[in-house]
Amino acid sequence: MKQIPEAQVRPTQQSAPVNEELSLIAIQSKYLLKDTTQTKIYLYVDAFKGKNPISPADFIKLYNLNYVIYSDYGTRDRFGYGNVKLDSSNVSQAGQKIVISYEIKSPDKEYGVLLSEISQTGTLKKVLNDLTIRFKKQGVNQTYGVYTASSSQPLQRHYINTNEPFTLKRATGGSEQLHVFYYNHDFEAAGSPMNIAPKNVSKSLEVDSSFTISSDQQLAFTKEGLYNIFADTTQSEGLGILVVNERFPKMTRPQNLLGPLLYMSTNNEINEIKKAEDYKKALDKYWLTLMNGNAPLAQQSIRSFYGRVEEANQLFTTYKEGWKTDKGMIYIVLGPPDKVQRSKDREVWTYDQRGNAQNVNFTFNRKNNQFVDDHYELVRYAEYQPIWYPVVEAWRNGSIR
Repeated sequence: MKQIPEAQVRPTQQSAPVNEELSLIAIQSKYLLKDTTQTKIYLYVDAFKGKNPISPADFIKLYNLNYVIYSDYGTRDRFGYGNVKLDSSNVSQAGQKIVISYEIKSPDKEYGVLLSEISQTGTLKKVLNDLTIRFKKQGVNQTYGVYTASSSQPLQRHYINTNEPFTLKRATGGSEQLHVFYYNHDFEAAGSPMNIAPKNVSKSLEVDSSFTISSDQQLAFTKEGLYNIFADTTQSEGLGILVVNERFPKMTRPQNLLGPLLYMSTNNEINEIKKAEDYKKALDKYWLTLMNGNAPLAQQSIRSFYGRVEEANQLFTTYKEGWKTDKGMIYIVLGPPDKVQRSKDREVWTYDQRGNAQNVNFTFNRKNNQFVDDHYELVRYAEYQPIWYPVVEAWRNGSIR
C-alpha cells in the first residue's frame, strides 16, 4: 500500500493552537450521489486561528481547494481533477466546523478515490483528505443525507440524539416513501486485540418493529436503538441511524460508565460493580482503589479515560457506539495513531512507541454491513500482548493523563 498524505485521525477537542497561527487540525468527509453522473462532496474541517475557530468569511480568504479523482490508492491513473472556487455559496459553518460542499462529475467507473487538498494561500501548508466513492452504488446510504435543524449540511456522523428533530433529504430533492426497521439491540463491545479464537457465527438480528416515513419531512425518534432505512425493501443495505441519549457522545449515566471499563479491568472487577446497589459509589470505589486512595489522581484519570471514550464516540460510531468498535477500543487505550495508511478496504494505524514496542501496526479491514458502509474489524494477533498490557497497566496506575 502506498500512503497518501491525509488528515490523520485526531480527537475533535484538541489543545488550542498557540498565538494566532492558522491551523487545520483535521478533515472528515462524505459524499452523496445525485445520479450516476454527479456526486456532491462535503468536507468537515476543524480550522483554527489561535484559540478560535475560523469564520467562513476568513476561511474563504485564507484557503484554496483542489481535488483529484484517482482510480485507486497507490496509482497515478486519474479520472478527473479541478479547482473549487470557495465562496459563501459553498462554505458554511456547523458548530465549530467549517463545511465545504462541491460537486464533481462522476466517472463511468464503479469505484474511485477522491483526494481533496486544502492549501493556505501564499504558503506551502496544506492538508489532504482521501475519500472512497462507489459511483454506481445508488442505495439510500449513498443518496440520502441526514439534516438537523442546526445545519444546512448533512451530518457526517451516524447518530442522532433522542427527540432531536431531523430530516432525510435526497441529494436531488423531492419526496419519497421510505421503510424503517427498528432494532432494540445492545451490541457487544469489541473483544481483546489478542483474542484470535474464531468468532461464533452471529445470529441474525430480529426486527422489533417497522414503519414508513416520507423523506423531506421533519422527524424525531423518541426511542433509543438502531433504525435502518430503505427506499426499496429488496435491498440488502440501508441507511443506519443510531439513536442515542441526549448526552451522547458524552457518557454520564453511572450504568453507562461501566461499559468502557471492560478495556482496562478484570472480569472480577466488572462483576463487583455490576452487583453493587449504587453504581456511582461502586465506580468511585473502583477508581480510588486503583489509585491507592489518591482522590485527585483518580479524578484526573477519570477525566482522561472518559475524554477518550467521548472522542471515540464522536469519531467511530457506526451501527453501535464508537467506544464499542474495534477502532474505538484501540483509540481509547492507545490514543490517536501517529500515522494512518489507507487502501480500498483497509486501514493501518501505526504507533511509533507504545508499551514495550516501536512501530506497532494495527490493521482494520472493511467488512460488508447492512447498516453502514464504513464498518471495520481489527486483525487480531496474540503478539499484541506485550504492547497492550503495559499501556493498560499505565491506565490502572494513573500514569496516563
